[in-house]
Amino acid sequence: MSKLPVRRSERAPRKVEQGNVEVIEPAPSANPFVTFRYSYTEISASGGKARVKSRSARFEDGKLTSETFDGELDRTAYERMVSEAQHQFLAQTTLLMNSLSWLLPFAGKHRPDPD
Repeated sequence: MSKLPVRRSERAPRKVEQGNVEVIEPAPSANPFVTFRYSYTEISASGGKARVKSRSARFEDGKLTSETFDGELDRTAYERMVSEAQHQFLAQTTLLMNSLSWLLPFAGKHRPDPD
């Protein structure tokens, strides 16, 4: 027993002529619902050589793509890269600390010189 107050009568499907049917293709999706990107890079040093491993995977436009790279480079290039990374990290940390220094209680106060 249906809980609806009115019942619809049974209808047979209509027949459509072949010439009157228009097929509408879906619009290409400019912004897909699911997009996934993952990348990983590892650089390690052992002896006189440095080893680089890089992996990436992405799912875009219904297509899964994966890439892998393994290689070696000279130890001096590795040391230069680490030095530059440390320098950039310290520069960014300095900028952050300087922007927050006004919150400290001694900010803007000058200490007298002990003579």
